[in-house]
Amino acid sequence: MLNEGVGSWPYRRVRLEAEKTAIAFREERWTYVRLDDRVTRLAHALRGLGVGRGDRVALLSANHPAYLEALFASGLLGAVFVPLNARLTVPEVAFCLEDSGASVLIHSAETAEVAVAAAERAGTRQRVVVGGASDAGAPDYEAVIAGADTARIDERVTHDDPCFIMYTSGTTGRPKGVVLTHGNIVFAVLNPVIDLDLAGDEVALVCAPLFHTAALDFVSLPTLLKGGTVRIEEGFDAERVLDVIEREGVTYMFGVPTMYDALSAHPDWESTDLSSLRRVVVAAAPVPRRTLRAYADRGIRMCQGYGLTETGPGALILTPGNVERKLGTAGVPHFFTDVRVVDSAGGPAGVGERGEIQISGPNVMKEYWRRPEATAEAFADGRWFRSGDVGVADEDGFVAVVDRTKDMIISGGENIYPAEVESVLLDLPGIAGCAVFGVPDEKWGEVGRAAVTFVDGVSLSEEDMAGFLRERLAKYKIPKSFVVLDEIPRNASGKIRKNELRDKYAD
Repeated sequence: MLNEGVGSWPYRRVRLEAEKTAIAFREERWTYVRLDDRVTRLAHALRGLGVGRGDRVALLSANHPAYLEALFASGLLGAVFVPLNARLTVPEVAFCLEDSGASVLIHSAETAEVAVAAAERAGTRQRVVVGGASDAGAPDYEAVIAGADTARIDERVTHDDPCFIMYTSGTTGRPKGVVLTHGNIVFAVLNPVIDLDLAGDEVALVCAPLFHTAALDFVSLPTLLKGGTVRIEEGFDAERVLDVIEREGVTYMFGVPTMYDALSAHPDWESTDLSSLRRVVVAAAPVPRRTLRAYADRGIRMCQGYGLTETGPGALILTPGNVERKLGTAGVPHFFTDVRVVDSAGGPAGVGERGEIQISGPNVMKEYWRRPEATAEAFADGRWFRSGDVGVADEDGFVAVVDRTKDMIISGGENIYPAEVESVLLDLPGIAGCAVFGVPDEKWGEVGRAAVTFVDGVSLSEEDMAGFLRERLAKYKIPKSFVVLDEIPRNASGKIRKNELRDKYAD
């Protein structure tokens, strides 16, 4: 085959085990041969919409097999897949569409209001609707697939070609497109396959969002690479997830601490048969010890992990055999990944000393889309990706993540970048200054709080500010509380003292 990329995977698996179940969704099941057929048809349909090598195909939806089908179909054509966060607002989606230059937007019927407005604003010329009737400007996804050609497509795609662009909010307030190549994805996928010893009979549960790299690259693609079954849930519901684990015999899953806490707090927790679970991975936020204990009591050792969108996502992994003796760490580097902790001078931090976590390896992103300066700034010595997170390594090389230098807030597994929220809040007339910071929250782990100052003579309520943000930002990004100050604390250079705000207003 000419295609060395991810798009060729369904056909390569068909050659081995055509009739095994690849995807389970609602009451339907896709065998590998059915998945390959649908991916091929979708690729022909996209080509008919003008998609070719290097063109971008975006998708906006709750979890759906279309994520995997569109990723593979784009890969068959040498096109670039752009999964979008389904919780974004019209301005946010429009920015991603315009910035990526997406020529086609595949979207669910449920997101149509946002999708139509955003596509029109961004000038995205083609839309396809999933799970609903076609409209005047967009055909139905299933009809498009059913009516397309089935001839084998084999374009030359190499590991150096971009596979997808995933947007992550940046500290400058504007999202940045993380470009992961087909080679990046291969190694990002091989890391969990090797380190977690994934098998060909895995039943992987995907209830975390497929627009994040964890659900896509750490669960779905590794399982399909090995010939297992990916059970896709449209979202997370604790009662349903417990039922699916028992009924489907789930062996592998990923979640954030708040999801696992919701499961262990559910009335069905003790009565649900969890014996099929072999590997339970938790990441995307600090893991409370109570969460680890709740699962250990059921005989489940959680594998903690650490990574970023830019690393595809894996960087560190704490495998089950090390959970008890290295509790509280995020583990050691993945097989194909290197991690170092460096001090402020760029030298190696000593054992037990804090430093920035930096990551290198073939899974690390190629670049930020059309942002060469940001790309250059993101790497030290042209090789090591600067995470902005602070870690401490012990004498055995196990790294604990202890702080975030970029002030990012992780709320329920979602990354919130204060600069993005601040830039929008400052557009509200009457706001003179603001600073957004994270405060502890029992349910979400952490939520945003905004310190604001008003223009003289102006008074705004919390609802005034929250309402303004709701029209412009996804709900999870909106601060849960506001503090009105006479002056926002700053240092001599004018930088906001967020540590002081956190210390004073955390309660």
